Amino acid sequence: MIKRTLGKIGHESSVVMFGAASLGNVTQAEADESIRYALEHGVNHFDTAASYGDAELRMGPMISQVRNDIFLATKTGMRTKTQAKEEIYRSLERMRVDSVDLLQLHAVGTLEELDKCTAQGGALEAAVEAKEEGIVKAIGITGHGHQAPVTHLEALKRFPFETVLLPLNYYMYSLPEYREALDALMEEAEKQQAAVRAIKAIAKGPWAEGQQRSYATWYEPFDQQHVIDACVHFILSFPGLKGFATAGDIHLFPKIVDAAERFGSMTDEEAERVLSSISGYTSIFGAPTSIA
Repeated sequence: MIKRTLGKIGHESSVVMFGAASLGNVTQAEADESIRYALEHGVNHFDTAASYGDAELRMGPMISQVRNDIFLATKTGMRTKTQAKEEIYRSLERMRVDSVDLLQLHAVGTLEELDKCTAQGGALEAAVEAKEEGIVKAIGITGHGHQAPVTHLEALKRFPFETVLLPLNYYMYSLPEYREALDALMEEAEKQQAAVRAIKAIAKGPWAEGQQRSYATWYEPFDQQHVIDACVHFILSFPGLKGFATAGDIHLFPKIVDAAERFGSMTDEEAERVLSSISGYTSIFGAPTSIA
């Protein structure tokens, strides 16, 4: 498994981040097996959130046993200091650990949400306090939607976040405004040594109305191996990107790991040919609005 340095954090992190978004939907045995598979394949970065249902509870039994061997990240979606601090402690308890390597302010995809987090008495104060207490080692920010790059660029101007996590895939980067905003974010992140990671790498588009949802993801994912290979190739070839979170469905996880392990077997031209020819490939966030 390829590893890349997480900016100023310095951790040599697997480019594949175990995304636990849907882990709460499976049995404990299934969760244990998925985590075990990740560890066997060199995945050492595990990403979850307080809002992912029972995901933190499912992670607890295995993660607590290998805590010193992995990079553990969670998120708080709370916007006030008091609420966020309570959620941080709750996450530690649910995962049976004393600290996390990374605490991320979750779903900060607009300037309005950023304002809430960075206001006096906001969630950022809880994260900073938790870091001072030693229960959080680094602070990051995540966001969804077309405004995420602009929002996160502003976030880096307000506070030296150590990581950024936002949507990136072939289609979204083909949108001129998104591309411009993301490039600006990447440039500033490089200056600050903030590690940029991606989500939604294999997202095809929204589930169609009435479509049978065959995976535990809120969007329709790609599931054909050659398409996943092309998606992962695009992500891992992206300059400056440190890694990507896998789709939450445990049944897709082995395919994504397989694609990452074979990175380099596909050329840029081959990936481009696959991704540019897909019918119905679009943004999972709907029609893009102005992000200026």
